[in-house]
Amino acid sequence: MKYVIILGDGMADYPIDELGGMTPLEYARTPNMDEIAARGTLGLVDTIPEGMAPASDVANMSILGYDPRTCYSGRGPLEAASMGVELAPQDVAFRCNLVTLEENHGNRMADYTAGQISSQEASEIMNDLNTSLGDSEVKFYPGVSFRHLLVWTKGRDDLTTTPPHDITGKLVREYLPQGEGAEMLNALMRRSQDFLLSHPINKARLSQGMRPATTIWPWGQGRKPTMKRITDEYHLTGGMISAVDLLHGIARYAGLDSLHVQGATGYTDTNYSGKGKKTIEALKERDLVFVHVEAPDAMGHEGNLAGKIRAIEDFDNLVVGQILQAMPSFGDYRLMVTSDHPTPISLMTHSSDPSPFAVLSNLPRENQGRSYNFGETAAKTSGILITPGFKLFQFFINSWNKVIDSRMK
Repeated sequence: MKYVIILGDGMADYPIDELGGMTPLEYARTPNMDEIAARGTLGLVDTIPEGMAPASDVANMSILGYDPRTCYSGRGPLEAASMGVELAPQDVAFRCNLVTLEENHGNRMADYTAGQISSQEASEIMNDLNTSLGDSEVKFYPGVSFRHLLVWTKGRDDLTTTPPHDITGKLVREYLPQGEGAEMLNALMRRSQDFLLSHPINKARLSQGMRPATTIWPWGQGRKPTMKRITDEYHLTGGMISAVDLLHGIARYAGLDSLHVQGATGYTDTNYSGKGKKTIEALKERDLVFVHVEAPDAMGHEGNLAGKIRAIEDFDNLVVGQILQAMPSFGDYRLMVTSDHPTPISLMTHSSDPSPFAVLSNLPRENQGRSYNFGETAAKTSGILITPGFKLFQFFINSWNKVIDSRMK
């Protein structure tokens, strides 16, 4: 049996008047996801445990069968694992964005991506930051585009920090790190502003009319988590395809191979077709492939309705369609398409609402075949809600007929 999970990050949404009361997912042309829902089984999955933030790390851990309430320690350690940074017990890892603040507007969060800064530019900045501001306790590590890592040896992990994508357009003073150890982080942020002001990369970006990286923004702190390898627990081999360190960090703890695609950016210019092709190649040697596409989430955070619809359509056409067409060549299979959490255009950040999923099997007895289209309204109509969400993976791998028999309603 081959297993494929195709995830459009933040793809789910709320009804929008401009779309006649439909969501972007319902409005977009998605014949391939519609085929999976129509022929297979459609439902909702509740990926965010009550009381936990609706973050991509929590949601994607749920989709891979992990209960975040027992093994989640923070986003930073997951990204550290992806980057090959080994954490000691006394280390606290932070996700560290390069962001753009508008100083002449009271220090508002203008852009949590620093103008989608390139990995090459950002790497030079982060390495220089480490040389100038790093020491025996604090180290910076370059990642992808605006996404980087800060490791604080003997640091504090009981701080309150805020994801910068949650405060676009807001004054940042109310969202700076708070709690024991916050003084050190806030001082580091101020020092980074002085350093970045004169950095040659930023001067070049400004001369080209591009947004500069004006400060670091640490968040998502945590210590090294304890997670079982799903490859051992389910006796399978697997791979992860994604543009972002977070997913590859989860993959490392899960025992999945990190499979990289040239031109995968985590944005709407990503190599969609390359991800589909890589999935098909990976299935020749592996039992499970998880392919993650960030673009719909990025458009949700920007409040870009047209961009989100386009990202969903590209996801369906260039990723889902390519994989769907290839699956019969592998014999027995189960194919899932899902969102990890909604990133509603109206909120420009994540919500905790359940997300639609659809599963198609080559075995007729494993499909409900109710002719639904793939979308939030139809998923609610299906009557299937899997909660807590980590159970979806268990059923998907081991006992899908339990869902087909409607015992999970």
